[in-house]
This record gives sequence, structure tokens and C-alpha cells, in this order.
Amino acid sequence: MSGKTISAIRVGDQAQFTKTISESDVYLYAGVTGDLNPAHINEEYAKNTFFKGRIAHGMLMAGFISTVVGMKLPGPGSIYLEQQLKFLAPVRLQDTITARVEVKEIDTTKNLIQLETQCINQDKKIVVDGKALISPPKKKRT
Repeated sequence: MSGKTISAIRVGDQAQFTKTISESDVYLYAGVTGDLNPAHINEEYAKNTFFKGRIAHGMLMAGFISTVVGMKLPGPGSIYLEQQLKFLAPVRLQDTITARVEVKEIDTTKNLIQLETQCINQDKKIVVDGKALISPPKKKRT
């Protein structure tokens, strides 16, 4: 399985991935990464924070962007080189998040694409905004 090569990619191409955040997503992410911040896993603690309740890990949303890059656009074989992120709003359990990427620039000589990256909740609010630099898979030699 291989993703799109640079010759198959156009400025304006888009792809997305949507997922509803479950409690198990938050606990699994915390367990895998070791990020046991009580703002994510302890409701009693989180009630007294700025957010007034538990929130999902921001980097879990970044992982959804990675899913789009690695599985859809450009897809398998892509290499992540850079990702800039701005966390604009909290993501709560049961929020439905859509990670979207859009091709903004293409450099065929260096085999690089610049992507606009966003995570948007069910209310159409941008919760994560950023950009990424990706090297799409190269054409396989036969």
C-alpha cells in the first residue's frame, strides 16, 4: 500500500478523519504516553481547573492529523518533517473531532508539500490549527 506521489497531488487537495472522543481514548492515550495529568483523567481535580472539567490531550488531536497524513493525504509512505500547532479550544469527552488537511504548497524539486492542518469539533469550532511539512512517498522503481 502506497500513498500519493507528488505528481498526483494538487494544491487544494483535502482529506479528513473524524472520531468521537471516548473515555477509553483518553485513558489509552494517557497509558501509552505516560501523560497522566489529572486534567485529563481525574474529574474531581478537573472540576477545579480553568476548563471546569476533564479535557482530552491536545496531542491526541495531533495524532488525528497524523492519521490523515499517514493514511489518506498523501498516505502510506509519507514522511512527517514538521508540524506546527496552536491549541485554540479544549476538547471534551464525547466531542466529535474532524482532523482536516489541505495542500497549500507543492515543491516538486524537493518532493515536499505544505499542508494546512486543523481539528474542528462538532460545533464547527477550530480547536487545533497548524501547518505541516510532508515528504510524500516517491514513485516506486520497477
